[in-house]
Parts: sequence; structure tokens; C-alpha cells
Amino acid sequence: MFLDVDGTLLELAATPSGVVVDQELKALLAAIAERLSGAVALVSGRSIERLDQLFAPLRLPVAGLHGVERRDASGAILRTNYADPLLHVARVQLAAFVATHPGTLLEDKGRSLALHFRLAPELEADARGAVEAAARSMAPSYHVQEGKKVFEIKPSGFSKASAIEEFLREPPFSGRIPVFAGDDLTDQAAFRAVESLGGIAIAVGDRLEAAWRLENPQAVRRWLAAIAALA
Repeated sequence: MFLDVDGTLLELAATPSGVVVDQELKALLAAIAERLSGAVALVSGRSIERLDQLFAPLRLPVAGLHGVERRDASGAILRTNYADPLLHVARVQLAAFVATHPGTLLEDKGRSLALHFRLAPELEADARGAVEAAARSMAPSYHVQEGKKVFEIKPSGFSKASAIEEFLREPPFSGRIPVFAGDDLTDQAAFRAVESLGGIAIAVGDRLEAAWRLENPQAVRRWLAAIAALA
């Protein structure tokens, strides 16, 4: 089982720092992981460091930054995050944009930069233009990933799909049918990858198309609770 976090397990917050992971969700994920012999991973746009802070003391296998960094089931970090100097110019440009556009927020993840405009949705076109201009000089090493009220400059060649494929080559995931639940455009490639392997894609909300759908994070929790309760 592979699970996106924001918008799938957790309701979206006005800012990335505004989310809280309650003890009930942590206990539920621990129960699911035990039931599936450890074959549960978080696959998120957040960094591994931030996910560990949110879900502490639970430490699941995880892919962070849309697959740029990954920790396997043994706890080994297979790709780590670092501050890429190639992003410095873009970082300065986007910080200047945020300073003059109230309601926007720059989230610096080290190897990616996310410009949020959830608090100022009327600035979508301006935000898109700023991010695309900042990323232009870094192509093809970096590209722009669109999400819910956010544009992110991230390294090319990594995705949630590639991270899931890597997990599936390792125990305890190998030889099993993959299930992935996600809610945003960053999850589309992962849906296709899972379905191509005979697995199950579950769209959360109405932004994406998949064979299966759950209405919102509360419905995801009910679904997980039902699995945990199976005899």
C-alpha cells in the first residue's frame, strides 16, 4: 500500500506548516503496516525529514519530494536531500516575488522550491509566470510540477511512479499487488504505473480519474480502518 499524505491522509491546510497528524491516524497506519507485514509506504511531496516530524514516533518506508529522496523498509536512505546550488537563483527570484505578492508563500525543500498561492488564488497566473521564469534556466535538470494551489520547481527524472516501482523491487513490497491512493496531479503517473502492474489506483476527491474513488481524507481513514479490522 502506497499513500499520498496531503489531501489524501490529511485535509489540506492554508499553509504547509498548518497540518497536524493526530494520534488516531498514527495508530491506524501502524495497524495497517502490521497487517501488511510492513508493506506500507508514504509517497509525498514533503521531505522525509518533515514527514518523520509529522508522523513521529512512527517511521514508515517513505518517498519524499515526489520521489527525489527515499527510505526503504530496512530504514536505509537510498537517496537523500541536499541544498542544490543550482536552485539559488530561482530561490532569490521567488523570494522577491513573495515579498511583493501578499498571500503567496515560498516553501524551500532543499532540492525543490514550491510557490503556494492558496491564500491568494487570484494570483495563480502571476505565480505560474514567476515559477516558469525561474525554472527556465535550469531546464532540463529541473521542471515545473503543478499541484493544488502550488507550482513547484523539482528535479527531473524522479516521480512518485518511479519511487513506487523501486519499492516494488524490494521486500516486503516485492511480489505483491500495489495499491496507491492520491488526490493531486502529482499522483497521475503513479496511478498509471500501479494500474500497469495489475494494481489498484484510488483517486481521493474529484480532481483525478481512477478506477476507484474515495470522497475525502475522512473516507480514506474509514477505508483503512475497515482493512485494519478484517479478521
